[in-house]
Amino acid sequence: MSVRLYTHPACLEHDPGSGHPESPARLRAVLAALDDPRFASLERGEAPRATREQLLRVHDGAYVDAVFAAAPAHGMVRLDPDTVMSPGSLEAALRAAGAACAAVDDVMRGETRRAFCAVRPPGHHATRHQAMGFCLFDTVAVAAAHALEAHGLERVAIADFDVHHGNGTQAIFWRDPRVVFASSHQMPLYPGTGAAGERGAGNIFNAPLAPGAGSTEFREAWDATLLPAIDAFRPQLLLVSAGFDAHARDPLAQLQLAAGDYGWITQRLCGIAGAHADGRVVSTLEGGYDLAALAESAAAHVAALMA
Repeated sequence: MSVRLYTHPACLEHDPGSGHPESPARLRAVLAALDDPRFASLERGEAPRATREQLLRVHDGAYVDAVFAAAPAHGMVRLDPDTVMSPGSLEAALRAAGAACAAVDDVMRGETRRAFCAVRPPGHHATRHQAMGFCLFDTVAVAAAHALEAHGLERVAIADFDVHHGNGTQAIFWRDPRVVFASSHQMPLYPGTGAAGERGAGNIFNAPLAPGAGSTEFREAWDATLLPAIDAFRPQLLLVSAGFDAHARDPLAQLQLAAGDYGWITQRLCGIAGAHADGRVVSTLEGGYDLAALAESAAAHVAALMA
């Protein structure tokens, strides 16, 4: 299966500061894992910058202007207690969102069947008008809106298996039945959203997992609730918020997944994409803060995309 890897050196220049978990070392670990010979057939693409038009499909103009204005020439600017901008942060965030849009273009044109965007900062906590949770622009939401508007799709599904609920993505598409958002995540945990009763326009599906839950509970949640919801929706494109911080070694949460669980869920999602979307899957990196676990899990994910 043809798979294209999108990244950009600018994504290494976003520096939230010493000790911040969302460090450039995360992306270096992922890219090093994907340099293994078993990934030699990965096609490589350079992430372009997202355009203002692409950002404005999901973010308020005043918010986009504020992020641009906040970008420091030197030093750091804190947008919320967790979200920091350094001189390289704006370019990194633009390349991250641009990667996802370019990947959507590629799979919709048939240039590749699947894509993985190895980018940072992550995106799924950013709301229409607020940076939060390490995120500036909601990358996967920008990609979904691009698929709807630029390619005329009517049904786009977003699968999010990051350990933290993708509150920004959920909020952006809360009343948009063209997008199904399906998420497994630890609860209680930051950001405090993602209860099973949060349903939007009937297009939101949440499967919260208790601290300490592992492979069995994770797979049951997807098999019983989330995968059937996506399958019934018959998506024309499947997007993935690929966070790997539900791994047992991750320091920011208490779920107990293993790298094999990420291979399993990726295989299942690709099966649905094969049934309804001509195999089209675009995945973008979200969380994952133990470097070894992140590298191992991202490798399992990409290997399953390539299968």
